Formats: sequence, structure tokens, C-alpha cells
Amino acid sequence: MLEKLAKQTAIYGISTIVVRFLSYLLTPYYTRIFEQGVYGIVTDVYALVPLALTLLTMGMESSYFRFSAKADEAGGDVVVAKRKLFATTWGITSLAALIFAVAVILFRKPLSAVMGEAYVPHPMYVVLVGLIILFDVAGCIPFSRLREQGRAQTFVGIKTLNVLMNVGIAIAFGCVGLYNSDFGVGWVFVANLIASVVTFLVILRTTDHVVPHIDRRLLGRILVYSMPLLIGGLAGTANEFLDRQLIKYLIPDCSDPMAQLGIYGAITKIAVVMMLFYQMYRLAAEPFFLSNFKKSDFVEMNAAALKYYVMASMVIFLGIALFRDLFALIVGRNFREGIYILPVVLGANILAGVWLNLSFWYKREERTSLAIVVTGCGLVAMFVAGWILIPLFGYFGAAWTRLASETAMVAVSWWLNRRYFPTPYAWKRMGEYVVVALGLFYVCEFTGRCTDNVFLGYSFNLLAFAGYLGYLIRREHIDVGALIRSALKRR
Repeated sequence: MLEKLAKQTAIYGISTIVVRFLSYLLTPYYTRIFEQGVYGIVTDVYALVPLALTLLTMGMESSYFRFSAKADEAGGDVVVAKRKLFATTWGITSLAALIFAVAVILFRKPLSAVMGEAYVPHPMYVVLVGLIILFDVAGCIPFSRLREQGRAQTFVGIKTLNVLMNVGIAIAFGCVGLYNSDFGVGWVFVANLIASVVTFLVILRTTDHVVPHIDRRLLGRILVYSMPLLIGGLAGTANEFLDRQLIKYLIPDCSDPMAQLGIYGAITKIAVVMMLFYQMYRLAAEPFFLSNFKKSDFVEMNAAALKYYVMASMVIFLGIALFRDLFALIVGRNFREGIYILPVVLGANILAGVWLNLSFWYKREERTSLAIVVTGCGLVAMFVAGWILIPLFGYFGAAWTRLASETAMVAVSWWLNRRYFPTPYAWKRMGEYVVVALGLFYVCEFTGRCTDNVFLGYSFNLLAFAGYLGYLIRREHIDVGALIRSALKRR
């Protein structure tokens, strides 16, 4: 069964890497045409969008996966049951998104004032973002349906279309000089809106003529399951964007908070590979682990999956952290001063995947209220650490704030798992892999400071990275030849 998860992760992974890579082409582009403060607006807006998406989707993605599995288990006319489930979850999320968009349009000026001085002259920025959110939320459940049906290629194909359009239009706008107009960075949001509208029109073709229709009785049962996920999801999403908002509000004006926000946003984008791995794992693992496995099978697979996730994550960590000066070339020269925070950002991203894995058991057992406990603790840690660190250290403090929040959520998730759903995770083995990787990182850092020879430094780092790979292969008795032969045979 783990082979199925690995296969799904690979399908989503390779495709997602291509899609996200195309999307991240905008980062080196934007950081070379916008000043730090202007790019801070882009960072600010796209940090807030996930919060709106989480609020408006109301935990319906996980609910759709769980209730689809229940329909399979119950038997009967499964097709009709799933169509009703799809129509209901799609209907309620689309209705919520429409109400949200109308409210944004009506109250665009007050919202612009709340967002900050940079938005006051351009309330249309807020309107455009509201419309982007409308179409993205309206397409969310149809995309979830593709994942539930195992239609990974269709899922990725439509996502690729979205990104290609967004990137192509955004660069085209730059080529004709629109970013130099009075509307400036607003054209970034126009490009995104066009891509979102086209994507929604395409995803409609996959819905098999089902129309959004809310079955009240079914919705009531779904909401019992999804509301705790919504509350926990809001807290979890807040943990992902609050570090950016705290930069905006806690750093004194004399330190130019929007410029620091721009630098922080650009550096976090460099951690793209780690985030890609986290995203591709989530896309494959969520529907996989919420299927109807026996408890014994679920426990065994969940424990093994976390170990391999940690192994892969630490390989990615070393690959980026040891060569971060090269990765810094991704962003514009004015943004590279913050590259030293990259290892901390990578560490936070790794922990996000760990507590995601630790959350599957209570979603499966329908004890979703525990999500509130986990993400709530992370939110408290974010506020406390941010209040202390960000005014003192700026965006460096924001990186440590994010790490503190993710650490708190992993710790609480670990305790809850031990208390209510004991799972034989290989904590000692995983801890060993983390310690060895961090030890190599610090040795390489010390060696790099002791020599001015760049070639020698990179050579040593490359040997350390290769040594870590060899250590993992030997420690886990991985048959690399068999893996290669298996991959070639599938082709």
C-alpha cells in the first residue's frame, strides 16, 4: 500500500514540481523589476489569500474525501451518493465565495485602509484579489473531486494551464510597460484573475454536468465534521501568514516594514523545493490516509510514511542550505541580503509536513476538534515569539517565529498521538537522521568560514551531501539498483 502512496506522490510530485517551478519564475522576475517595498505588496497579498481560501472552503476538501470513503463503505448507489456530496460541498463553498466577493467590492475602501497606506490609493487591488479568491474557491471542490477519483493527470494539466497563463500574461504585461503605469503592481493581480477565470471555466468541463445544489441534511452532517477543521485550518493558515503580517505591524516605520516584508517574502520563495515536496506529499497523502484502511494497516503505513518523509526532507534541507549562495541568485540583487535566514525557513517547512502527518489519525477517527488544539497552540506560539523577536530582529525574527510555531504544533500533535492513538513512529531513527544532517550542516558552515576558496568550500559541501545520502542508503538498507530497475520497468 505504501507503494501506492509513493506512486501517487511521484505523480503529483513530478507534475507539481514542473507547475510550481513555472510559477516561481515570477519570483526572479518580480524581484528584478520591483523595489523591495513594492514587492512587499505582492508578498502581503499572497500571504492573506490562503486565509480567505481556508475560511471559504470551510474544511470541505477533507470532508469530501472522508464522506466519499463513507459512501464506498456504505454501498448502495455510490455514484448517486457521491454526486449529491459533490453538489452539496461545491454549492456551499461557491455560495460563501460569492458572498465574500460582493462584500469586498462593496467595502473596498475601508478594507484598503485596513490593509495599509500602500493600498489606499488603489482600492481596486482589493477588488481584484476578492475576485481571484471567488474563482479559486469555486474551483476548489472540483479539483478535490479529481484527486478523489485518482485523476492526477487531469488535475495537474489544469493546474499547469493556470500557471502558464498567469506567468505568460504577467511577463507580457511587463514587456508592454504596464508595471510602470500608475496602476503598477495591480497588473500582477489582473494577470492572476484572468488565469483563475479561465481555469474555472476549464474545470467545469470535469464536473459531469453536476450543478451546485445544497442538500441541507447532508450539509448538516458534513458541517459537524468540517467545522473543527475550519477553525483549526484558520489557525493553521494564520500560522503560515501571520509572520508576514507581524513584520508589517511590529517593525517600526523607520525600518521600512514593507521593504523587510518584500525581502522576507523573496527569501521564503527560495525554499521552493521544500515546499514543493510538502505540497506533493499532502496532495497524495490526504486522500490516501483518509480512505477506509484497517486500523492496523493505517498505523503501520502512517509510521513508515513519516520516517521516509523526514529522510527526504533532510536531504532537501542539506541540498538547499549548503548551497544557499547559489540559490540566492534566484532573486534580485536587492533581496539577497536576507539569504542567511533560509535554513530557518527550511526547518519550519519540514516541521509543517511532520505535523500534517500527525494529523491524519484524528481526521480518520473524526476527532477533528483536536485540530483546533494543535493549530491554536501554534498560533499562541506565533504571537508570543513574534511579539518578542520581530521588533528586535526584523525578518530574521519572523523566520524564528515561524519555526517556533511549527515546533509547538509538532509537540502538541506528538502528545495527542501518544495519548489517544499510539502509533509506533520511529522517533529515535528520525531524530538520528535530523541530528546527523544538522551536524553536517554546521561542520560545513565552520569549514566555509575557514577558507576563502569558494571552489574548495563547495567541494567539501558536495562531499558532505553525498556522504549523507550514502549514510541513509546504508542505514535503511535501500536497494538503489532495484529502485532504478523498478522505475525503468514502469516506463
